Amino acid sequence: MEVEKMDENEWKYHGEGNQSLVVAHCQRCAVLRFLKFPPNQNKTSEEILHHLQNIVDFGKHVMKQFFGENYVHHGEIVQLPLDFIRQLCLKIQPERPESRCDKDMDTLSGYAMCLPNLTRLQTYRFVEHRPILCIEIKPKCGFIPFSSHVSQEIKHKVCRYCMHQHLKVANGKWKRPSKYCPLDLFSGNKQRMHFALKSLLQEAQNNLKIFKNGELIYGCKDDQDSVSDWNELARHLKPFFFPSNGLVSGPHCTRTIVKELIHVITMALLSSTEACRAGDMRTVPISHGRSYCEASAFNKELVRNGKHKLESSGLPRGCLLYKTLQAQMLDMLDIEGLYPLYNRVEQYLEEFPEERSTLQIDGPYNEAFYEKLLDLSTEDDGTVAFALTKVQQYRIGMTAKDCSIMIALSPCLQDECSEQRPVVLTSKSRFTFSVSVLDLDLKPYESIPHQYKLDGKIVNYYLKNVLAKDDPVMSSLFQENEDCTLVLHKV
Repeated sequence: MEVEKMDENEWKYHGEGNQSLVVAHCQRCAVLRFLKFPPNQNKTSEEILHHLQNIVDFGKHVMKQFFGENYVHHGEIVQLPLDFIRQLCLKIQPERPESRCDKDMDTLSGYAMCLPNLTRLQTYRFVEHRPILCIEIKPKCGFIPFSSHVSQEIKHKVCRYCMHQHLKVANGKWKRPSKYCPLDLFSGNKQRMHFALKSLLQEAQNNLKIFKNGELIYGCKDDQDSVSDWNELARHLKPFFFPSNGLVSGPHCTRTIVKELIHVITMALLSSTEACRAGDMRTVPISHGRSYCEASAFNKELVRNGKHKLESSGLPRGCLLYKTLQAQMLDMLDIEGLYPLYNRVEQYLEEFPEERSTLQIDGPYNEAFYEKLLDLSTEDDGTVAFALTKVQQYRIGMTAKDCSIMIALSPCLQDECSEQRPVVLTSKSRFTFSVSVLDLDLKPYESIPHQYKLDGKIVNYYLKNVLAKDDPVMSSLFQENEDCTLVLHKV
């Protein structure tokens, strides 16, 4: 990227999260990522450079080890002309969602991260001339806690995502709960995966977006009502899936196209870019909690039809969902088992504040940091070292629970599809595709107390307002004592 001759008109607003804002180049396959801060929080250029360096190192030395070379793009730091950044900031301001404007893009340091644009195919530096479809999915946590530290039995039965939906609707973040359950997507069972993806398409919330040639065409831009217009989506997708077919519009056509889309996403998610024998399938051991969630709409439907056994086919070991789940499961103790260990580390740091850098709490994220994460023992020997390892593993697990998976698809002709690029077939088309993972910033050490409180809130709200409504005995218990914390035991 020629840093000297930067023109803000060649860049456009791409999106933003809580920590950073992203702009994309109109021609080239590149994005710039800027940090964001509350208006009164001034950081020095050195602090910002250090922060960005940590993000790059963490992707390079830690997440690449968990997810594999092919899936992680850690990017590089660039220094840009301040004038360019200021003009860019003014240009994109009108496009930013209101709910994100509580923080300002950093225009003072001159530093940003340059990354490949993952809504484009990850094989060319320049935008291809053929159309590109990209699906971004935030799968969320794909397992039910298996830790013995869990105090509420419900957490061993209903997944965190399904419980949290009810609290989010009550707080007005969403209008309706989604039928999506991450355990269905991570099951490896095609029927369950199709159901999960269809549910995501119905209530996209923040967890699904679709881009066509880098432009967002589907998905919730903000915390607004996410009633999905499938007909509009089908109009965009028809040339991809039925290029020459005169399939007329209408509900049948829309359903057919959505079905094809779901099939392609499923196949891409189960694909493995690493050599992996077919016999090399492994499910996460069932002893590690159950493979389904009692609140899942798919599960309830089965129970209604008198079937109680949910098939879990398991995920191919080389596929990205498998790797994501393995990284998520570094949260072995659950926040309830972890919180006392966090307090142990905090106490130690109060006594010896100068040890903070030796313990590598804020980096550097290098090989030594990664090596320590590989100790999977759960026998607490009472040391600070043990507590710290579990805290760092929990942070990695949380990062993996919040990552996004990008699937970029491009139609290819019969004779073009070379051996080098993976291909997925549909009834009328064939696609080359690439799968990548992003949003891999390490979750902050300081957020652990917040996570502990939030966990309690989610579980108590669910017990009180969802389970209690289904169970008259519990309902009366709650009314007798508003403040009680109910502990449910297996009967």
